[in-house]
Amino acid sequence: MIVRPPTIAAALSAKASRGRSLKPGPWLALATLLFVVLLAGCGNSPSDPAFLPKNTLHPDVDATLVGTEVKPALQVEGLPIVAKTKAFDVHVTVSGPVVPGEGLPDQPAATTCTWTVTMKDASADVPVSIADFHSVDHLGSVFLMGLVPGERPPPPVLHPGQTLTFKLRAYELVGEGMMQWAPDHTHVVGYWDYTVEND
Repeated sequence: MIVRPPTIAAALSAKASRGRSLKPGPWLALATLLFVVLLAGCGNSPSDPAFLPKNTLHPDVDATLVGTEVKPALQVEGLPIVAKTKAFDVHVTVSGPVVPGEGLPDQPAATTCTWTVTMKDASADVPVSIADFHSVDHLGSVFLMGLVPGERPPPPVLHPGQTLTFKLRAYELVGEGMMQWAPDHTHVVGYWDYTVEND
């Protein structure tokens, strides 16, 4: 003879037959209400849920920060800064760093780092010099930039209507840092936060 455990329905029926009525507790009511609210939210269009604020973020506008000599912009690497000086305005983006390898079994404390700089939409002639770019790591060490071997130096001036892209390189410690650009050799107008990783 096989004895099977009673099913939930049978147990509830037995409990009810003993004269006690089953009443839904407050937790069941709360769970039901939450389920109904979630279903109501799912019925709306994903682009316009009624219970959320309207989309106010415009990536083409909000992703770009303005940097000046008085108030430099602090940006995330890969996103643009509009540098505004007395002589010109220009869009500048610094992406990187890219490192030679990640996930290596033996992870060195420092590695070769390569950044890509893009400059465009200049309102007037913009002086371009590798020496105006440098990075500062999390320990306060300053790294001067060089060109990637074999790459031609950028032209000394970016003219309106042109787009200029070039690569910078330095050997840096693993960790956080900031790339900086000071077009007058003194006043920084833009910072790009970055992380050197090889794990």
